[in-house]
Amino acid sequence: MEEKNSAIKTRNELLATKLIKNLQSRKFEAYYCDNAIDAAEKALSLIPESSSVSWGGSVTLEEIGLIERIYQGNFIIIDRDKAQTMDERYDLMRQSLLCDTYLTSFNAISEDGVLINIDSVGNRVAAITFGPKNVIAVIGMNKVCKTVEDAVARARTYAAPINAQRCSSNPFLHPPKKTPCVINGACGNCKAEDCICSYVIETRMCKTPGRIKIILVGESLGF
Repeated sequence: MEEKNSAIKTRNELLATKLIKNLQSRKFEAYYCDNAIDAAEKALSLIPESSSVSWGGSVTLEEIGLIERIYQGNFIIIDRDKAQTMDERYDLMRQSLLCDTYLTSFNAISEDGVLINIDSVGNRVAAITFGPKNVIAVIGMNKVCKTVEDAVARARTYAAPINAQRCSSNPFLHPPKKTPCVINGACGNCKAEDCICSYVIETRMCKTPGRIKIILVGESLGF
């Protein structure tokens, strides 16, 4: 097991070096951290105290403990999960589009630095594209794919079906009930009313240099 972990660590470090160069060539600010603890610390170091912070749905952010750390810090927090009604939830999501720092992850990333995200309502991809002053994205190295096409395929056929299962038990997440991925676990490229794949966004450049900050992590995070 030690030999296996060492091989994975070496591969991740080598691949991350290549990825960071490619991300920088696309005007992203990019970093690599060996583990989740260091990734959370790095993210916190990039957020000014007393600034407003929000985030999109992300298992990765929960896994590294970043949301908990944000609540322990000195920040103005916009958290849609504190909403009591759907109208209030949407209002908080709209407010998050004008926050100082938006936290997220991506469903996949190609080796040449193109980022892929799938969204149901569109609030997460909207914030990534325009609105918040800064975006910090934490991405496990398990999400790295060879090509953009591979990254889209990963997002559509792996991440989305699992996310659909996760959302199906939460009434605030527009829970899908009848999509192929909920019924049989596989993407059916559907147009169902409760489909969570409304928006498939390819982020290939950071128009404002450094606005989007990518923290690659040498662990398997999210899905």
